[in-house]
Amino acid sequence: MNTRRTAVKSLAMLAVLAAFPLSQAYAADSKPKVALVMKSLANEFFQTMEEGAKAHQKKNSADYTLIANGIKDETDTAAQIKIIQQMIVEKVDAIVLAPADSKALVPVVKEAADKGVLVVNIDNKLDDGALKEKGLSVPFVGPDNRKGAKLVGDYLAKQLKAGDKVGILEGVSTTFNAQQRTAGFQDAMKEVGAVVVGVQSGQWEMEKGNKVASAMLREHPDMKALLCGNDNMALGAVAAVKTAGKTGKVKVVGYDNINAVKPLLKDGKLLATADQYAAKQAVFGIETALKALKAKTAQNDLPGAVETQVDLVTK
Repeated sequence: MNTRRTAVKSLAMLAVLAAFPLSQAYAADSKPKVALVMKSLANEFFQTMEEGAKAHQKKNSADYTLIANGIKDETDTAAQIKIIQQMIVEKVDAIVLAPADSKALVPVVKEAADKGVLVVNIDNKLDDGALKEKGLSVPFVGPDNRKGAKLVGDYLAKQLKAGDKVGILEGVSTTFNAQQRTAGFQDAMKEVGAVVVGVQSGQWEMEKGNKVASAMLREHPDMKALLCGNDNMALGAVAAVKTAGKTGKVKVVGYDNINAVKPLLKDGKLLATADQYAAKQAVFGIETALKALKAKTAQNDLPGAVETQVDLVTK
């Protein structure tokens, strides 16, 4: 009697299992887990990046699962390090990282790689010297920031003449992309003969950018332009120009092409910006990681760089 009951139960269980294809039964276990770790999610640029990544995962849900996270403050490297350590604990297969600091994140990236987690770098390039010191190679998927900033600077230069004074609002000064954008702006200003009277960090943030721009305008009342390393700081600079009563007299340019600046571009309060396609950067980084995981490519055997598109945006 017991044998018969056991047989009936076994047959019932087999019938239930047969209702689900084997691919579904094992899909959850076989799909790689990819973590997207960004900078401040208060910045519209990274919100767009997250949306692009989630849209990509939704279209490719059979291929991977996504964990997206970011920090509250652009300069909170400690919080970003903790996120990466948590991703290691959660045994993700790959991390796609937009680092808040080009050097400070390298040790935890090494920690992840040593635990077998594949790391791909997007948005802000990790420092080559720091990577070399750790014996680590991490592919950078992103735009040439110097080239992108020069596009914006060259457009501004058409409205300047030799001797005109300009100021540069830099992002977080320890980040490679901030340094490269400043260099691109300086390249363009040097070619036209404009005088860069100051380079100060606005830490990628609107409020800080506003304070720095206001101080520059007070110190140099004859300033002709403010070149901002991102659009958040450009928003702050536009407000500072308005408060100083110099709208139309001091040109402002930015970088990122976030939605918030589109009305300013339209009415001329922002002369130009650069679109580096936030959503695409995340997707390219994720796809680079997925290809490497599928091919079982070791961290140090990954390609060194994948350059992505950056375009000038004007009225």
